[in-house]
Amino acid sequence: MSPQSSTAALTVGLIDVFADTSLSGNPLAVVEDADGLSETLMRRIASEFNQAETTFVMRSSRADLKLRSFTAAGAEVGGAGHNALGAWLWLAEEGKLGPIEAPRVFRQEIGGEVLPIELRPVDGRIYGRMRQSALKLGPALADIRPLAAALGLAPDDIRAEPAPRVADTGVAHLLVHLRDTAAVDRAEPASKGLLKVLGAVFAEGCYVYAFDGSAPHRAYARFFNPTVGLWEDAATGTAAGPLGAYLESEGLISGAIEVEQGTKMGRRSILRVSLAPEPEISGAGIIVMRGRLSL
Repeated sequence: MSPQSSTAALTVGLIDVFADTSLSGNPLAVVEDADGLSETLMRRIASEFNQAETTFVMRSSRADLKLRSFTAAGAEVGGAGHNALGAWLWLAEEGKLGPIEAPRVFRQEIGGEVLPIELRPVDGRIYGRMRQSALKLGPALADIRPLAAALGLAPDDIRAEPAPRVADTGVAHLLVHLRDTAAVDRAEPASKGLLKVLGAVFAEGCYVYAFDGSAPHRAYARFFNPTVGLWEDAATGTAAGPLGAYLESEGLISGAIEVEQGTKMGRRSILRVSLAPEPEISGAGIIVMRGRLSL
């Protein structure tokens, strides 16, 4: 039996995003030089990697590069989150962007928008700072009882201020302020119930969070996104960004916030959000695998 032949081989890898150590943060699969891939094949490759998201790097006529990202379930996701930051960190760490000896700004085409990303060296590592879109807010959720039930929580676990509502700086997510960090960890969403709540408010995912009492500019969060087949995510830049923007619009923070996410999953991630005035997400990543994908 002859060995399987392949007509193409693509450079691919796995990078832990928003991570200070390997096997933490949010893993992202990256596929380089994906211009010749059909959308169907990109979905199949994302399924093969079976990560929260796989990002495909392509040429762009509008920016330095174009990115497309798919979940393992085959849903395409937009927004400038770990899917975008991780791809740029991968390219920088692999030397594909030339020397990063001082801050450099690139332009990325993603989800129909062109957004800047800054890469800079810090203590031998590359950090990325990525701007999102201006904040758009939906109306406050009028009845929290279906939401509480969908999260497996009591209604009094949900705080009224700031009110649960959809916030969007690239992707629309429902932001829910809980009583304390213990309530965040107690959340056990029911898929059908949460899908119904998210569908009613036209949101993609649900970001539950609480404040660290000893550090008012630090939040503890978890993210659930059954609408794209992603049950829980370890680090979600497209949710942390609107959270920071929403909290600042309510006068609860000023300038910046740090979000801890993924701890309940054993994948502790730290997302840093600054408001200038649009949210900017920053963090680093660690490459944990390099390889070739044969097609």
